[in-house]
Amino acid sequence: MVLFAARIRDALKLELPHPFILLLGGVAIAAALTWILPAGAYQRRADPATGRNVVVAGTYARIDPAPVGPMAALLAVPRGIVSGADVILTVLFVGGAFALLDATGALARLVGALVGRTNHPRFIVVLICVAFATLGALENMQEEIIALVPVLLVLSRGLGFGPITAVAMSVGAAAVGSTFGPTNPFQTGIALRFAEMPALSQPALRFTLLVAALVVWIVWTVAMTSRDQVLPGIKPVEARRATARDGVLLAMVLLPFIPYVYGVLRYDWGFNELSALFLVAGVAVGLVAGRSLSETAAGLLKGMESVLAAALFVGVARAISVVLSDGQILDTILYSLATPLARLPGLAAAMLMVPTHALLHVPVPSVSGQAVLTMPVMAPLCDLLGISRDAGVIAYQTGAGLMDMITPTNGAVLAVLLAADVPYGRWIRFAVPGALLVSIVGVVGIAFAR
Repeated sequence: MVLFAARIRDALKLELPHPFILLLGGVAIAAALTWILPAGAYQRRADPATGRNVVVAGTYARIDPAPVGPMAALLAVPRGIVSGADVILTVLFVGGAFALLDATGALARLVGALVGRTNHPRFIVVLICVAFATLGALENMQEEIIALVPVLLVLSRGLGFGPITAVAMSVGAAAVGSTFGPTNPFQTGIALRFAEMPALSQPALRFTLLVAALVVWIVWTVAMTSRDQVLPGIKPVEARRATARDGVLLAMVLLPFIPYVYGVLRYDWGFNELSALFLVAGVAVGLVAGRSLSETAAGLLKGMESVLAAALFVGVARAISVVLSDGQILDTILYSLATPLARLPGLAAAMLMVPTHALLHVPVPSVSGQAVLTMPVMAPLCDLLGISRDAGVIAYQTGAGLMDMITPTNGAVLAVLLAADVPYGRWIRFAVPGALLVSIVGVVGIAFAR
């Protein structure tokens, strides 16, 4: 199976433009579609628990067209950046804290110490995959990874591998954990809610899918490390002796994730709380490292500069959704994809929900936004087809969740690739076969959920 996926990988020889051009091209395509596709809308009702407007199934109707012109499309870019301000600030604050930690030399010494003590580099890759998958399953970790790229690159190089491995064991593993994590409030949790299902429906099946999917992704990642060796001429990471203060500094910059995960699960925290926690952590790292307040502030700001472009990608990506919403064609796209499924046999329709959700995730790159948009339509459709709503939710998870690591409209993924200096085409050649292998786990889950 892995060999077959490797052949698919080799067949995907894509040379694509810079991620910024990809995103701007996505905005232009979205604007063009508003002139081609008919405008339409579902009726919506307010959900008091989440404050979201939820689609009412069976209410789609054509409305007056609202095509988006060139000027409106251009204005959508700053509007998208404004709407993504909370995420952008999180990337800046987290990036500033880790950059300041890196400037102290603590990261280099800690990674050097780890590399110098291991004789099993692939085992370290497995551990990192498990760690990021756990964070994905708990709080849908994605944007936060942008700031961790320099650390991951140093670690991957120290283990003898290249940047693809660094991205795979972070972004890839986190996406798999987010996709199948039964406790992920931003994906599984919200999908179950809007499918009117219990908060943890069929827990045994869901936890089994999570473990199986992660095992498949780890096997794929480890199998491909032999093709991702460190390029000749790159200086190897030297084994170093880390100090106790280095460990304290690392603990301080990782500490915010603990109250944040708890806050997400218990108090509905978001990116603003995480930004505040990392602002405190960044200042604390500078002071403990022996810097003055002014030196700490300068170090934080300098660190933010290194992730500024990547942070802006998140906002530019949101401009695509802004254009589609302004043009009133998002509901049309959903209706066009969902309606043909009603004419198919139950199991076939359930299986085809996976690529349907994957396609829909291109114009709707937010997994939570897609759940709110689609599940009120797909859940009643499951009833009509004679399949369980659990199967419909798993189809959404598999299609939208795994597509999250691939779609060119995901600004966070493009930002990570930019920071890791990995061309989008090269990542596609690696990630698509791996995601297809993992999707088999989701398909099996759909069959068992019927």
